[in-house]
Amino acid sequence: MTDVLPARPTTDLTADEPPVTGRRPRDRGDSTRTPAWLYVVLTVGLVVVVVPFVWMLLSSFKPEAEVRATPPSFWPETVTLSNYDTLFTRLDFPTYLFNSVVVALAVTAGNMIFCSMLGYALAKLDFPGKKALFAVVLGTLMVPGVVTFVPLFVMVTKMQLSNSLLGLILPFLAGPFGVFLMRQYILSLPDELIQAARIDGAGELRIFFSVMLPLCGPALATLGILTFLASWNNFLWPLVVAQTEDKYTLPVALALYSVGQNATQFGLLLAGAVVVVLPVLAIFLVLQRHIMQGIAMTGIK
Repeated sequence: MTDVLPARPTTDLTADEPPVTGRRPRDRGDSTRTPAWLYVVLTVGLVVVVVPFVWMLLSSFKPEAEVRATPPSFWPETVTLSNYDTLFTRLDFPTYLFNSVVVALAVTAGNMIFCSMLGYALAKLDFPGKKALFAVVLGTLMVPGVVTFVPLFVMVTKMQLSNSLLGLILPFLAGPFGVFLMRQYILSLPDELIQAARIDGAGELRIFFSVMLPLCGPALATLGILTFLASWNNFLWPLVVAQTEDKYTLPVALALYSVGQNATQFGLLLAGAVVVVLPVLAIFLVLQRHIMQGIAMTGIK
């Protein structure tokens, strides 16, 4: 006969459960929510940055007396286009705009090409003195532009390029920041692409222009907008090199012609500032995605 084991008493599975309360379990996603104070800080920062530009735009439509009024008003009481009328009709605005566009585009194109070529050489090619050359590039980044201003002006004068658009363009066709930026980005590109192109018989120039350069879109966008912005707003160098009115750029012309016989014409100066800022703002809005991506991928944060 087989022994029959006694049945085990059944236990109440709900006896050990904690009592149900009115509190809901904490949502794990609550800890990832952005704190409210961060929105307040960002809003205050946005107001501090945007309000001066809005005031500049609104004040450009004010008459000169209202611009000088104390205390200053935010909204224009009398809307007028006299400042823009003076800017576009009485001044040789097309010439100044043409000079600024030519200089800024030429400097930007030169930096995008030459800085990319040197960055590619420092990142992917092996040659004697490579590390020393890169150290020189990094050292040049630490030298203020004021230190090289006078020697650069002497060189341009001896080359008989003063008072010419070429004298405004040539000294800035390549910069150390652009070389460093492009080198850091090209380092992230795989070497297998270069090796495959060399196996197919492509030379270094063909590899650079057909393989590397198309992959450098974000870095080129970042370098282009930063270079264009610096060249477009450059004031001291065109002021010294351009010696006649037909070679003035927009910042120089606005600074010189907004100063009247007795006092500065602030309304004219504000209207000119709006005209100078708009192209840069438009370019940034179009290329902002590439700019952010280029800065993130090159490690310059």
